[in-house]
Amino acid sequence: MQHVRRTSLIAQVTEQLRSEIHSGNWPVGSRIPTEPALTELTGTGRNTVREAVQALVHAGMLERRQGSGTYVIATSDLGGTLTKYFADAQDRDILELRLALDTNAAALAARRRDDTDVATLTRLLAERQRAWDAGDPDSIDADVQLHRAIVVASHNAVYLEFYDSLLPSIESVIRANSSASRDNYDQEHADLVQAVIDSDPEGAAKATRCFLDALIAGYPDAR
Repeated sequence: MQHVRRTSLIAQVTEQLRSEIHSGNWPVGSRIPTEPALTELTGTGRNTVREAVQALVHAGMLERRQGSGTYVIATSDLGGTLTKYFADAQDRDILELRLALDTNAAALAARRRDDTDVATLTRLLAERQRAWDAGDPDSIDADVQLHRAIVVASHNAVYLEFYDSLLPSIESVIRANSSASRDNYDQEHADLVQAVIDSDPEGAAKATRCFLDALIAGYPDAR
């Protein structure tokens, strides 16, 4: 970030924050710097920073969490609008949408993944395994980040934009299911990542469908 001019300070700082999100420097799910840190980074006053952050909260790109900080929940204003819409959706509907999105993303990732994707997926799978085995509170986040990395490996920017708007709802559904079931689907996730690494689109899609079908079947009104 750079110090900004003294004209339209709030608008300029808002645009700088938006740029950090859009560029991926602050990815979806991450906590942004504190107000004092942002004040230092932009060379503006705390009230200016607070107003700029609030503008992106209203746009649906940021979310304030009491006692925790401010988090990125979407990479664009449109993504923020979709995030708000998905927040009111039924869990089963979110899972059925995920079935379509994640299955296709897995197949695309198996066709397009590169060495960087392989390294990222291998690392995130190991982190997910450790977190679930240890009962770590961050295990849900580890799961979400692994699935997002699959979408990243599809190398489809539009797909990723849409998926990011769905992430808060996906996380909510995962939390609800993890409290109701002891099955962490470790083997299915390992199979999924291995299929992507092996450039096996059918295997990647099959592994994805396996655990999502099981989750959907857990709802009484599932068809």
